[in-house]
Amino acid sequence: MNESLPRPPLPDHLSIDANSPHHVAAVFEHEIGIRFNDKERSDVEEYCISEGWIKVPAGKTLDRKGKPLLLKLKGRVDAFYR
Repeated sequence: MNESLPRPPLPDHLSIDANSPHHVAAVFEHEIGIRFNDKERSDVEEYCISEGWIKVPAGKTLDRKGKPLLLKLKGRVDAFYR
């Protein structure tokens, strides 16, 4: 990624879905990481730090619109730039 761009602050609630109101395109110009219950996760679709949850795909299951079916897991969430 381009390291010369200033990194925007990571929001409390972020989604990778471009149609979501919680999608911030400027954040995705940099590589970010999510630590859930002290373990790094690479399959997080959405997170909320203040409420303490992440959403991850439920295997290969799809909803009726063809998007992955998501499970909501509760615990301690930390977001960071790599």
